[in-house]
Amino acid sequence: MGRMTDPIHIIGGGMAGSEAAWQIASAGLPVILHEMRPQVKTFAHKTDRLAEMVCSNSFRSDDDESNAVGLLHWEMRALNSLVMENADRAALPAGSALAVDRDAFAAGVSAAIHAHPLITVERGEVTGLPPADWGQVIIATGPLTSQALAHDIRRATGEESLHFFDAIAPIVHFDSIDMSKAWMQSRYDKGDTEQQRTAYINCPMTRADYDAFIDALLAAETTEFHEGEVGGETPYFEGCLPIEVMAARGRETLRFGPMKPVGLTNPHDPTNKPYAVVQLRRDNKLGTLFNMVGFQTKMKYGAQTAVFTRIPGLENARFARLGGIHRNIFINSPRVLDDNMRLKPAPHIRLAGQVTGVEGYVESAAMGLLAGRMAVAQARGRELPPPPPVTAMGALVNHITGGADAKTFQPMNVNFGLFPPMEDVRGGRRNRKARYLAYTTRAKQALLAWRDGDGG
Repeated sequence: MGRMTDPIHIIGGGMAGSEAAWQIASAGLPVILHEMRPQVKTFAHKTDRLAEMVCSNSFRSDDDESNAVGLLHWEMRALNSLVMENADRAALPAGSALAVDRDAFAAGVSAAIHAHPLITVERGEVTGLPPADWGQVIIATGPLTSQALAHDIRRATGEESLHFFDAIAPIVHFDSIDMSKAWMQSRYDKGDTEQQRTAYINCPMTRADYDAFIDALLAAETTEFHEGEVGGETPYFEGCLPIEVMAARGRETLRFGPMKPVGLTNPHDPTNKPYAVVQLRRDNKLGTLFNMVGFQTKMKYGAQTAVFTRIPGLENARFARLGGIHRNIFINSPRVLDDNMRLKPAPHIRLAGQVTGVEGYVESAAMGLLAGRMAVAQARGRELPPPPPVTAMGALVNHITGGADAKTFQPMNVNFGLFPPMEDVRGGRRNRKARYLAYTTRAKQALLAWRDGDGG
């Protein structure tokens, strides 16, 4: 173990790396944050900013009483999260969800990191596992870990690389949407303000529209994968399936997924319920860009334009960005990480973020937050136990470091299925709202006790 004044190295300046750096520097310890961009580019990133959002602009539900993701937001805010602070500052109307202006968010995180006197940002690729004389290291390189570093991780762990394919949804210019056909409404009118209750653009489909759309979708030309990227079935993450993959599972699949018509009333034709609805969510604070919700895709660009302009209201749509697909790398964490997120073959190294097999922006940032606090504790001569498993953070870290079956390990979002059950909730399993409130109340109490005790 290095001296207390030795810097802690973090590799990767995404959500997890930025959060880890902030936690460590906030505790008074120096950090060197290594980020390979812009010297080494990826096909998903567009800028050299830290914490750039490459997929959706949503942190998903912000409901901390009945949603596990919202609870995770609450826990991170309670632990001085840089990511959540800047997400709140860059928030856009999105009903009960937390969506952000992605440019303002990344700019805010980047400015805070660069301004902190204890954080040094070094640009350039780290091509292998750092030696022990670097002292403590956190690898938070995310799903687009460079091939050289990924190869070295595989060599050190003896594991074949696990991976899945993640897809990006298109973004549409607002002024190209035909609002004589579309309308603005959040599902079930959710939200505390009129802006939140009208945060989504809705494009209605009749049954004929929907059938024609599905036919075109299934016939569209899709991206060819590079040799060696697919073995057997393409291992997509179930929470982020391309729409054409969902459609291939059954013609009605999309109508019960991202295109479900429930909780919405078309003011242009209030007596006729749409057969299906395509929703678009605001993607920037100006309201000039909207993200097609759930429409991640691996269709080729020409096919995307042809298929998506079949949607009523999007006939003349102009796309600020079309969808895409990329490989996401993650390791078999239950096999190779200890409960303090250290790499068993090289215990001076912690892993954090999506590379550990958590899925989602907030989950990745949460693992960076924990890795940073654990590194601080180790630098001060003690070991920080993870938060209790009844908390959202504790449930996640417990899952990736041993709670999951290593033989079948796949990326996981936070969800109440990861929490220890509560059998004595009034109303039992049928009263889901009461059960979830009991879970979140228990978690908040445990998180604050951990923060004010071991985690402080």
